[in-house]
Amino acid sequence: MENSSGISTTLFITFLLLIPSCCVIFVNCKTLESSSLSLDLTIPDILGFLDERLALIFPIIQAFKTTITSDPLGITSTWSGPNICNYTGFYCDNPPDNKTAVTVASIDFNGFQLSAPSLDGFIDQLSDLAIFHANSNNFSGTISPNVAKLKFLYELDLSNNLLSGVFPVSVLNMPTLSFLDIRYNLFSGTVPPSIFTQALDVLFLNNNNFALTLPNNLGDTKALYLTLANNKFTGPIPRSIRKASATLTEVLFLNNLLTGCLPYEIGFLKKATLFDAGNNLLTGPLPSSLGCLESVEQLNLARNQLYGQIPEVVCALGNLANLSLSYNYFTKVGPLCRNMIKKGVADVRKNCISGLPNQRSAQECFAFFLSRRSCGNPAWFNFLPCKIPPWKKPNSESNSTVTTTTKRNLLSYSAPFRNRLLL
Repeated sequence: MENSSGISTTLFITFLLLIPSCCVIFVNCKTLESSSLSLDLTIPDILGFLDERLALIFPIIQAFKTTITSDPLGITSTWSGPNICNYTGFYCDNPPDNKTAVTVASIDFNGFQLSAPSLDGFIDQLSDLAIFHANSNNFSGTISPNVAKLKFLYELDLSNNLLSGVFPVSVLNMPTLSFLDIRYNLFSGTVPPSIFTQALDVLFLNNNNFALTLPNNLGDTKALYLTLANNKFTGPIPRSIRKASATLTEVLFLNNLLTGCLPYEIGFLKKATLFDAGNNLLTGPLPSSLGCLESVEQLNLARNQLYGQIPEVVCALGNLANLSLSYNYFTKVGPLCRNMIKKGVADVRKNCISGLPNQRSAQECFAFFLSRRSCGNPAWFNFLPCKIPPWKKPNSESNSTVTTTTKRNLLSYSAPFRNRLLL
């Protein structure tokens, strides 16, 4: 009997060694396969899985674990055994297609500082995944087109990593996706204009190497938060931006190569609390329509080539906490704007405004105005697409006061920093 037992054991071990690179696990008489899991024979008791769906993704997680090259916080030390819902960074819930099942619904790797050459074969294989956040890691490679198969995924945050390649066009085929954050990576090339027709609430593309003339359909965006800062976007701000008036709350065009004149249609963005197009190549006068931005708190147009008078209706905006117009070529301000400058709300340093301190030299201003500049029909720059309350009219008495709000932290102004964003 002992000899027979030894022979059986030997045959069983031989059988395991003959199994090819894929690992086979039997759970409830079903075969589960993983193409890349190494056979270290550390698979836990198959009866210990809370749900069959967890057993299915166990080899996927273990395969990904073997690709991680750096784990300074020891996160992956918890990724063992059948209790996947207790793994650090993994969160379980009932999937929409089976409320009695248990699966990994969310992954939060924010700040884990993990390094891996790719995420392919991991997130794209977790079919029940709804949320994937991985801010501040060192994941490389490209984004697999297979992520489009994740039918429940609605939040994808891959910000502050080392991902590269072209824009991940696979996200265009994900109707459930509402949050896309790929800022602070190494993506390059163009951005498909159809991204602005997606049903996204949040679109953060800043701090990559994207290059694109802003498309005419930009105004089709449904996003509340749109951040294109610190790239190489070119062209004028499309007049179609008025079409986003029902949703657009914060928009950052900061630090690009935008040209042309500011369209008066910006004034239709009545829900916008933040509009930032600083540090571009924009020119022309400020449209008076900006005085219709009734919700705006932060308005930044600094470091452009804007000129003319700063409209009083802009300085009369009741919620305005910060008006940045420095490093332009403005020549005149009225009493309301002077009041805002005195309060420190408006910054007009390095312009061409006579009688104010810290302005450009006369020679610099003269040289700028030697070049002829035109922005089409000048009447559009005096057009007001809203009714200005009597107390806001620019001809009000010089001793009028302007009510301003205390500055608050705006979500999009967190986007130019590498840390995770909190909605």
